[in-house]
Amino acid sequence: MGATAFAYSKRLFEIAAYGLSAMFLALYMMIDRDRLRGGLYALVPRTQHIRLSRIMLNLETIIGAYIRGQLVTCLLIGAFTFILLTACGVENAMALAVFAAIADVLPYVGAILSIVPAVIAALGHGTTTAVIVLVAMLVYEEFESRVLIPQIYGRALRLPSSVVFFALMVGGTLMGLLGALLALPVAATIMMLIEELRVDLPGEQEQEADTLLRARDGLEEEEYERRTEGVAAEQAAAIAVEISVERRKEGLRIDAPP
Repeated sequence: MGATAFAYSKRLFEIAAYGLSAMFLALYMMIDRDRLRGGLYALVPRTQHIRLSRIMLNLETIIGAYIRGQLVTCLLIGAFTFILLTACGVENAMALAVFAAIADVLPYVGAILSIVPAVIAALGHGTTTAVIVLVAMLVYEEFESRVLIPQIYGRALRLPSSVVFFALMVGGTLMGLLGALLALPVAATIMMLIEELRVDLPGEQEQEADTLLRARDGLEEEEYERRTEGVAAEQAAAIAVEISVERRKEGLRIDAPP
């Protein structure tokens, strides 16, 4: 048990280190965003700048949706834990609820980390109370994994429920905790790239909407080349983003209900 706990503690430390590194990297990218974006666009042929700008915007949307999904699921399990422990008369219900919310970020292991402290705290009020807390937490974890995660992340990342289950299973099997943690945004990114790069999948035939999208892509690329003739990469990147944002706004207006 000691060796297993030490192994998990090392893995948790690695995940925390990766998370902090990602936060600082994101901070640096926000501070020097225009220059970094200009350097990226300088490495890509200008004929692909419009497509690159759409991909970058979609990546920002995917990351934001994934973070919002994490916040929602963490808040829900925190609220459930607090209500359950308060109803059972367990002390320090708020602290245990906050711990459960933080632990819920970790797939698979987070469930164990959130349940064990709550059950141990409930033991002070008798075996019956501990059993009630254990069963209630297990039922909630099952409900979260079967219903909440597919619904919340599927809607936020525009992924079917079957893809959510498959991505979590494959990510956890291949790369453990880190793979399960990154499975959903990676799956959403892959599907987005297939759509944005206009990849023809086996068994699919091009529809009229696909033909219109390709024509629209050509018009935008022509406009971009006209507006960026003789312009530096950093300014060209800003123009590409502007064109892509306008296209997204038009798409939202078209999709909006009357």
